[in-house]
Amino acid sequence: MSRPARKKTVDFGAPDAFGAHLFRVEIPARRTGPVRITEDYGYRGAEGGIPEAEDRVVLERRVWSRIAEAARREFNARLKAAGIRTGRWHTGTNLVERLLGRELCVLAWAAEKASDEELPVICSKWAALRPEERWWLFMVTVAEAGLPEDSERGWRRALHLALADGKAPMPSKRRPRPKEEPAVLPLFAEDPP
Repeated sequence: MSRPARKKTVDFGAPDAFGAHLFRVEIPARRTGPVRITEDYGYRGAEGGIPEAEDRVVLERRVWSRIAEAARREFNARLKAAGIRTGRWHTGTNLVERLLGRELCVLAWAAEKASDEELPVICSKWAALRPEERWWLFMVTVAEAGLPEDSERGWRRALHLALADGKAPMPSKRRPRPKEEPAVLPLFAEDPP
């Protein structure tokens, strides 16, 4: 019995196919330049009122530098468990699978106005959320405040308040996953959850 062919991916699980719905993370070579996270709708873009792409958040480089490692660790653990090649952040355009991109937006939105003291707390609390919780948070946030200029509105503001409050839990205190939960969540679902 032969193994199914591995899907070709680039960077963080993004399909290596023209027209795929994914996220782009633009990291400038200049160390002081802002990092831009954009949702690219692929073939679905420019049809039925859907734009080709929408910027979701623009982060100061200081903020990106503090959250990038938490996202890389989380995404690579899930990609590895799914048998997909892992990624790393690099200057230029980084492609991120659409569900992981949604999760990255939740982290970025919570961190965009954070102080240096709040950033480790935000990363730790974000990592403790389940992927489905992050997807839900993305959906409710983008419905009313999903553009870069919406940082002080609705769920965007609530994400910061919820994830920045308190102290960062110790790494060993991370909530264990129940035994009945599947170890690998679908990364290439046909329809978004």
